[in-house]
Amino acid sequence: MSESAPAGGRARRRAVRAGATLAVSAIAAVAATAPASAVNTVSTANGAAWQIHDAASPALDTGSVRAISDNAFYGFGGIKVRVGSVPSSDPTAAFNGETIRGFGLEFDGIDSFATTHAVRLGGIQISRAIKVGTAGNWTRWVDSFRNTTDQDIAVEVSFGGTAGLNTTGQQSQVVATSSGDTTVAANDSWAEVANSAAAGPATRGPHAVVLGTASYSATTFATGNQQRNPFSTALPTAGLDANFYGYKNTIVVPAGKTVSLLHYVVAGRSENAGTAGTQITTVRNTAVGLAATPNLDDLSTGLRCTIINFNVATTPGFDPAACATAKVPEIHPPVPVEKHVTTSDYDVVDKPITQLLADMKSGVTTSQEITRGYLDRINAYDTGAFGFHAFIRVADDAMAQAKAADEERATGSTLPLLGVPVSLKDLYDTKDLPTTDGTLALKDWQPKKDAFQVARLRAAGAVILGKANLSEFANSGSYSDSGFGMTANAFGPSKSSLGSSGGPAVSTALSMAGFAMGTQTGVSLYAPSTGASLVSLRGTDGISSGSGVMPLTYLQDFEGPIARTTSDIATILNVTTGTDPGDPATVHADADAKRPADWTASLDKDALQGKKIGYVDASFDGLPSNYSYGQDDGTAAAVKARFADLVAAGATMVPMTVAAPSQSTSVPGGFGNRSRTEEGWQSYWEDQVNPPFRTASGILSSPKNLPYNRGTQAPAPRLTTDDVDKVIAARDDAKARYKAWMDDAGVDAVVYPGFRSDVYDNDGAQTLSSDRGTNVPTSNVGLPTLILPVGASPHGNPISMQIVGRAFDDAEVLGFGYALEQQLGGKGHLLSSYAPPLPYDPTATPTDPVITTPEAPTTTSPTEKPTETAPPAALAAPAAPAAPAAPTAPVTPAKAAPLRTVRVSTRGVRLDRQGRFAVTVSCAKGVSSCKVHVLVKRGSSPVATKTITIKPGRSVRLLARPNAAMRRALLRGHTATVRVSLSGTGLKATSASLKVSPRR
Repeated sequence: MSESAPAGGRARRRAVRAGATLAVSAIAAVAATAPASAVNTVSTANGAAWQIHDAASPALDTGSVRAISDNAFYGFGGIKVRVGSVPSSDPTAAFNGETIRGFGLEFDGIDSFATTHAVRLGGIQISRAIKVGTAGNWTRWVDSFRNTTDQDIAVEVSFGGTAGLNTTGQQSQVVATSSGDTTVAANDSWAEVANSAAAGPATRGPHAVVLGTASYSATTFATGNQQRNPFSTALPTAGLDANFYGYKNTIVVPAGKTVSLLHYVVAGRSENAGTAGTQITTVRNTAVGLAATPNLDDLSTGLRCTIINFNVATTPGFDPAACATAKVPEIHPPVPVEKHVTTSDYDVVDKPITQLLADMKSGVTTSQEITRGYLDRINAYDTGAFGFHAFIRVADDAMAQAKAADEERATGSTLPLLGVPVSLKDLYDTKDLPTTDGTLALKDWQPKKDAFQVARLRAAGAVILGKANLSEFANSGSYSDSGFGMTANAFGPSKSSLGSSGGPAVSTALSMAGFAMGTQTGVSLYAPSTGASLVSLRGTDGISSGSGVMPLTYLQDFEGPIARTTSDIATILNVTTGTDPGDPATVHADADAKRPADWTASLDKDALQGKKIGYVDASFDGLPSNYSYGQDDGTAAAVKARFADLVAAGATMVPMTVAAPSQSTSVPGGFGNRSRTEEGWQSYWEDQVNPPFRTASGILSSPKNLPYNRGTQAPAPRLTTDDVDKVIAARDDAKARYKAWMDDAGVDAVVYPGFRSDVYDNDGAQTLSSDRGTNVPTSNVGLPTLILPVGASPHGNPISMQIVGRAFDDAEVLGFGYALEQQLGGKGHLLSSYAPPLPYDPTATPTDPVITTPEAPTTTSPTEKPTETAPPAALAAPAAPAAPAAPTAPVTPAKAAPLRTVRVSTRGVRLDRQGRFAVTVSCAKGVSSCKVHVLVKRGSSPVATKTITIKPGRSVRLLARPNAAMRRALLRGHTATVRVSLSGTGLKATSASLKVSPRR
């Protein structure tokens, strides 16, 4: 679906939308006052909140800063690493030079993040240790590199990210360096950046990066463009790309040794005219102090001795002689990166479904071989540190479905999609798989019936391969970040897949499925399709049903296919479009009469002959004044260059000299978008059996949602029948205005660029990629729009063209796209190099994918009934308020809180039902409050974590309810480790770890 402000819609229906969730959950509900956490946040003394990408949902796990108060960090603090000797046969070779992720970064609940398993890149193992200096308003990264080979290895490391926007007042610029100029060079120990000159107010807050000891010769230093390729692209001093700071060190890691790089980022708050320069000065002074005397007190001697970009030998209190005997800290062994094979002798890579169908019909292959090929590729490319995370869940019975399809084909069946595997965006209801909408609040929600289009796909013989990832609630067109992970771009695993249908698009682009079904409210079919070099069609309102698909904006959402070719789209639309009596939108549109009898009949290579195709100059040339996401990087011009292909296919290009009509579909004196959201969800829940929620406000306010999506939303009024009729009429009127505009210009369609700027990295709170300003009427008006890949931008990112027609000209628009596709002769659709064909090994044992879900501690919604009567695993609050703790002596600030304030008891557990053990935590009197961080591990793997605040003199008993997997582990003799960390006002931080061995 999408993220843009909705302005129109779709007809009222009872059945709207649904979603599924895969969760490998170990702990669900947590007692206490603090909400669930993800991209855990630490606040510093100046009030800035640092969001750190760790292993908590959405588990991007880069260790970079997603966002921070006031500062223009659109992902900062990540590292891109290029190892000088990674053979092409190494499974990690494709990711050499990309952002490193997958550290399993564990938050201690206070201020630090630790690697739980290193990431391997060639012969180098990489780990990060991150600490937020809350009192000093800085964060410190120590990145360690261990050479596991017997040869010295050169390693290039670029630390940084995006620290500004555009080329105007929002652009960042270097305002000071340690050498006294504004050019960052090897002789600089720090560099300060702000979005204004030093004398003016830094309205976004300044920051400084502490780079090391100036002129220290242990590394080679330079700067690069972090968003492009910092190892080959210089950091410019002006323009959009000047915001993309990459601070590069080239190091040599001796055989069998470990070396580390140390960086600090100091962040200030925004200034105004009255405080201009104060934050810049404060940040600069802190950077000067850290450069001279880095804060290393909590680091072991062994780790300090590995740091090579600071002259740590000169730091106070450090004895360089100790390095001779100090033990180098262990870098946790990485999760193995296997060299995968396939047991299918049929190469599924980039095969359109028309070819899959032809090859099955001719006997070249079978549905089982095709399905196995996709499952093997999911195993190889969708999981692990460098996985693309396109799937939330893979169907356990995928191979059984394929076998049934082959058996049906053997009887002579010619079902139109027989045996073709499809991935479904995880908001389409499936009767045999959970549907989550990307939120852990719906982790176990299991609808009783299929969505209308899913039922049609099954009836046509498709194999339901699994549920694909999306942005939580489909509310972002910038990313696909859910409670179950974050999808990476198929053409650059450091980059965003865009959203919200990123999972469906990437699963198709990387040949992990034959095609996919996505949704769009604003940009969420065409954005991820553009980013994945795929074809999609956002059809006219009502041409296909949305029954059984979870809503974003009622009366605007659209559900449709994503595939490799226009022929594939036609084949799918033959199955999925048409009137659904349960969806009045299709009834209002008279979809059966409006859709063609056979969509493939429109696929004519001469469809553009004699046609007039309009275009809006402002969409391709120049930039509107409000275009704050980027600059003219050549993307729109590259799309416009394809006009020559339209002309070669027989079309005449016509500039639209009259401004496009208003896209407004608002109802005078009407209702806001909250009412449409509420209506969509209530309509959806009313069509379900025993739903976990009853209102939009309930599901959207759940504390199990990602924290940056979570909020308390009050119920909104339901729409009346008259309200719905008014919105539909307003959208019909907008369609008529656009028809008149096109009629007056004498054009058959109007084209727009897919996006006007490149695709950028995946770790910011806001992507820089933008289609804003193109004014495409697709979603707000509800017109048919074909998204067609047309090659690459000057920077190598996929680009697309949007072809917009009049209402219900869907088949004609598809035909125009087919003709252009043929004219391009294969140059439009691109193939990713990050997921090459797997070698065939008939002797290997087929293995179904195992997709693990990032853990995020959650709390039960106070206003809604939980989905499950007993959480699969939980740290749960007691039913009754905890009694006050036994009196304890006041604790003075100079002393550690006595460990007796942490009490852990075990009880006999009935592992056949609901085993549990209790952790009782008490806060001593005489302090302001106690912050308690509770971590439960099974072996070395964290399975639950929670940070709570307890009032002085009070106790809280947390109940740990093991899930089925943990119970089985306990039966096999495993133990659970409970680590409790205690800190607070008037307390010195302390911790205790206790082993718990439940018994029958």
